[in-house]
Amino acid sequence: MPIPQFKDLKQCINYFQDEKVAWNFLETMIWKGKPVCPHCGSKRVYRLTNYKQFKCGNKKTCDRKFTVLVGSIFENTKVPLSTWFAALWVGTSHKKGISSVQLAKDLGITQKTAWYLWHRLRLLVTPKEAPELDIPDATVEVDTTFIKGRTKNKSNYERRLIAGGWKKEKEDIVMGLVQRGGKLILKVVPNEESVTLHHEIKTAVKDKQAIIVSDGHSSYIGLDMIYKGHMVIKHSEQEYVNGIYHTNTIESAFSLLKRGIYGIYHQMSSKHLQRYCWEFSYRFSTRKMKDWERFNDAFKEPLKRITYNELIAKKP
Repeated sequence: MPIPQFKDLKQCINYFQDEKVAWNFLETMIWKGKPVCPHCGSKRVYRLTNYKQFKCGNKKTCDRKFTVLVGSIFENTKVPLSTWFAALWVGTSHKKGISSVQLAKDLGITQKTAWYLWHRLRLLVTPKEAPELDIPDATVEVDTTFIKGRTKNKSNYERRLIAGGWKKEKEDIVMGLVQRGGKLILKVVPNEESVTLHHEIKTAVKDKQAIIVSDGHSSYIGLDMIYKGHMVIKHSEQEYVNGIYHTNTIESAFSLLKRGIYGIYHQMSSKHLQRYCWEFSYRFSTRKMKDWERFNDAFKEPLKRITYNELIAKKP
């Protein structure tokens, strides 16, 4: 089945209006045209009269029926695949994302379903392992930002509640690393201590020939002993550019993240914050792709799943 190249959402919806086409498309993206039993890994399978179902040909040890949904984020869904694909197109093409309320209105589903559906779709762009920045000899900008704000920037009323113990102080810290002209990594970190930030930088930037650019935060001290160079932009002295070095790119990425949170999602729990960060990281990292390329690229890791009970559990 050829990979479609949609120009807009209208074409995407029209293409998948036949549910059989949507199922064939998903089989192409997951199996590359060669069905595999998800239970035993056998390639000896055959399709049943129902176009959705297959049966394993390994009769001695398996002999089970299955569909392409088994083991993927779509498993056990009652929502048509055409609705899933329309949601994915919208979520990957909108620069700041889309809220579950708006997604529910656009697709004609409940807000609860839209929220669950979009959280599962975020798994498509969640890396299996710790992501790395892969451009050799790159200039990498690093910085941190507070998502829920510092106490000193809160209203007097909120500060009195925190001081009196009526409200628990909570600040979510997101660390950002971005290559010039390359990928972005947004990672939720517990603090801004040197050991924490150095660990995240060394995990993401394996190339010792890279040049790290940061502000004057003391936690970045010592990076010049690890990498080829460490350029410090002294914001406290009103310095924002030093030759070709600056932190404008990572600050721009933070701006998109915050505008998305405050303007689109409005609020989110700390438990889900990292998943939202992967969403924004993916869109930023694939900003040079066309919308149809990003839509198809998102299917490279579909074999993940999260249940509704896992999403609403109190513990992450």
